[in-house]
Amino acid sequence: MFRFPFNNQYVTLGEGFFSRTQPTPVSEPVLIRFNHELAEQMNLDLDGTSPDQLGLWFSGNDIPEGAEPLSMVYAGHQFGFYTPQLGDGRAILLGDVMGQDGQNFEIQLKGSGRTVYSRNGDGRSPLGPVLREYLVSEAMYRLGVPTTRALAAVATGDPVYREVVLPGGVLTRVASSFVRVGTFEFHARHSDQEGLTKLADYVIGRNFPELSESENPYRALLEEVIKRQASLIAKWMQYGFIHGVMNTDNMSIVGETIDYGPCAFMDSFSINKVFSSIDQQGRYAYSNQPGIALWNLARFAECLALIVNPNLDAAIEEIRPELEKFNSLYEKAWVSGMQAKVGLIGVYQNSKSLANSLIEELLSLMQECCSDFTISFTELSRLSDQADKQDQSFLRQFTSNQLAAQKWLEKWREALAIQGMDQNERQSQMQNVNPIYIPRNHLIEESIRSAEDDRDFSKFHELHEVLKTPFAEQVGKKRYQKPPNPEQEVKQTFCGT
Repeated sequence: MFRFPFNNQYVTLGEGFFSRTQPTPVSEPVLIRFNHELAEQMNLDLDGTSPDQLGLWFSGNDIPEGAEPLSMVYAGHQFGFYTPQLGDGRAILLGDVMGQDGQNFEIQLKGSGRTVYSRNGDGRSPLGPVLREYLVSEAMYRLGVPTTRALAAVATGDPVYREVVLPGGVLTRVASSFVRVGTFEFHARHSDQEGLTKLADYVIGRNFPELSESENPYRALLEEVIKRQASLIAKWMQYGFIHGVMNTDNMSIVGETIDYGPCAFMDSFSINKVFSSIDQQGRYAYSNQPGIALWNLARFAECLALIVNPNLDAAIEEIRPELEKFNSLYEKAWVSGMQAKVGLIGVYQNSKSLANSLIEELLSLMQECCSDFTISFTELSRLSDQADKQDQSFLRQFTSNQLAAQKWLEKWREALAIQGMDQNERQSQMQNVNPIYIPRNHLIEESIRSAEDDRDFSKFHELHEVLKTPFAEQVGKKRYQKPPNPEQEVKQTFCGT
């Protein structure tokens, strides 16, 4: 039988960082989907393995040889309020492997039963959140957004009790690291300086070995995490993605999108859009995501201050300038990405005032007209340098103020003329960053309903296939481009717990 090439490292940190935990078996594991492409990247040669065996492994019923199952402990600020101990309440880390390019992949079961950190939870996941995370995380990967990825989805055959009884599922997801800001908070706020140092050394050695040569590796770690988060959040914003629960325990140290609970992509653009049913005050609204990222990074910096310099006041003085870089790093990433989306690149990388003005004006128009975020940019990327009948496809997104949209197009084309880029090259570059297909809420909900109500996974599989090539027009897939009808609109998304 195939043996997983485990090279488990997190377990070497010791018991203060986790609790050894065995998955709770399920009654009838059935494999829904297995990510063979990802498995190959992970050096897992499982092509000849039967679906039944894959179902056993990735439900937790059969522990692969070499796995050392554990649940990680961490703390976190949830909606701004500190909780001293959280931890993996429904996730179990099997271990980690090294992929083909030397990348680390940690393998985790999500929804595999109670752990010591479950508190009052059952440790299980309904099938719907498993399918949602599989679809959205893999879509994010195809969009070029750093993310955890989905290796397998399994139906358990067991009921999960929430407001109603739902079918259960287990997701196997992988990450470069599952260490979070909240992992550092747990040790820092328990005055465990030894554990904090050990954790920082582990992250540097495992994920950022080049930082070990820095004058101060811990300050360099903060700098690297800030850079990665600024880039990540800018990408979220450029695709209209709303995470939904940006708690510090949901912020990855390696800059990957993690914990797809009540997440969503916007249809109609609204700067203060909120989907999460538990975000009553809009703390994690679309427009707040950059500021919340900085707030979370400040909590991370508070942890590292304890080991950056023995003198805490001196440590704060060393750390403050790093945090102050976030806004400029984010702004640079945001502007660069948005310039690419509107095709104003090249000269505007350095002289950006006109491009920025056009971007801001376009977003303001989209807000006013409730324009579809994705379709507006997709149609813009198809337009010629000169006005023609194709303009109508773009202008239809601005029905309540087409005159203003027409004037915006005129100014946009004037900027294109100044830029002087070949039209075909410009269109190609725009179409490489403006997706045609995103995991729209109503399509995800449709696939979940079909799976939960009728045990029919065909819509899930078809949607997943469409999302694998988001930037290319696909024959016969027009419905996957369209925004929801009013009766299809999903206004709230929910956490699987």
